[in-house]
Amino acid sequence: MSPKPLWTLALATAMISAASAQQFVYPAKGQSPQQQKSDEAACYTWAIQQSGFDPAKPPPAQAAAKPPTTATGTTPGAGARGAVRGAVVGEVVGGDAGAGAAAGAAVARSQSRRQNAAAAQQGQQQAQAATQQQAAFAKARAACLEGRGYTVK
Repeated sequence: MSPKPLWTLALATAMISAASAQQFVYPAKGQSPQQQKSDEAACYTWAIQQSGFDPAKPPPAQAAAKPPTTATGTTPGAGARGAVRGAVVGEVVGGDAGAGAAAGAAVARSQSRRQNAAAAQQGQQQAQAATQQQAAFAKARAACLEGRGYTVK
């Protein structure tokens, strides 16, 4: 997995914390500070139950399963490993180890690029899911607080 999906997930997690901190709650019906604190705690718990997301426990970042990619988008050494396999197959099947090595290297690099692209897409999907869960939490919390007579912005 390239560093980009991890960075994206870390950014989404930071945005979750920032978005929760940016919700302003005004006691529109003159609620006391103690009542507001109690209502906010109750609505926080209710929002977790409704959204399935707890901002205090953001989803863990996925550890990189693959080494970093090269400038061509492949895993380092993929071409060399493919060339060795291709040379062996080329020698056994057709007696041309050089052509087999070239074909093996090309296939290995192509597979490596596809795997790295799939890992990047998975990381982006995880970041998007975390952002959607956070938005659902914020919406549920705001709905609860508004139902208790607060203005939420």
